[in-house]
Amino acid sequence: MRGMRTLGPAILAATSACLATDAVAAVAGNIVDLQLVLVVDVSGSMDVNEQRVQRDGYVKAFRDPQVLKAIASGPYGKVAVTYVEWSSAFYQLIVLPWRIIGDEEDSLAFATDLEQAPISREGRTSISGALLYAAGAFPISGVDSERRTIDVSGDGANNDGGPVTSARDQIVGQGITINGLPILINPSPMVGGIELSDYYHDCVIGGPGAFIVSVTDQSQFETAIRRKLILEIATNATPMPSGIEPVQLRLTPGVDCLAGEKSRAAGLTP
Repeated sequence: MRGMRTLGPAILAATSACLATDAVAAVAGNIVDLQLVLVVDVSGSMDVNEQRVQRDGYVKAFRDPQVLKAIASGPYGKVAVTYVEWSSAFYQLIVLPWRIIGDEEDSLAFATDLEQAPISREGRTSISGALLYAAGAFPISGVDSERRTIDVSGDGANNDGGPVTSARDQIVGQGITINGLPILINPSPMVGGIELSDYYHDCVIGGPGAFIVSVTDQSQFETAIRRKLILEIATNATPMPSGIEPVQLRLTPGVDCLAGEKSRAAGLTP
């Protein structure tokens, strides 16, 4: 019994140390550098070719060594990503559910599955619906992170569902950043001649370090998507490349954030 009394505390200490190590490992396994929701416009104003080129841009980005380098740059060296297509207020489709990407194999698998998935197509444009749906994806990601970002693309203003600014302000208030990829190849018209890039800047994006990357030609999709993903993922501060407009640095007159709804009422958009 005397021997047991001597050995007991040592065994207890060793067991406690092991349990503590296992607990830390379990927690660390659920922590990533970034949770990223990619919400991609598939509304009727996006033609089939534009949708295909846009999808290919994301596929190629996740196969790009620079994107892999950005993922590896964080303290945990991994990110969680989900890919969602959206259009009208009640149309959001999860193309790829949450994946943890921590190495080349993970990233290439994500790209291959995305490449093989069908592309959907629907009607109206509800940026507000897309943003609220994306924000609702974070609590079910199964991971934790200091940074949460929604990356939304589109070729038109909000014309369905609730006001986009209400959704944006609610989401930014939760500490989530919203970045934008306005597609200016054949943007839907807006009353007052408002530029879609200005609309995205003033009405859609928000949060710490939020920015837009505009696409004016189909040939720019691949480069723009790659640059945007690198900026979103990388944790080390880098200068903003040309063509990327951070919300805190660009001064523009305020635009009418109900321009999309007014354009639809005026018959400019379906």
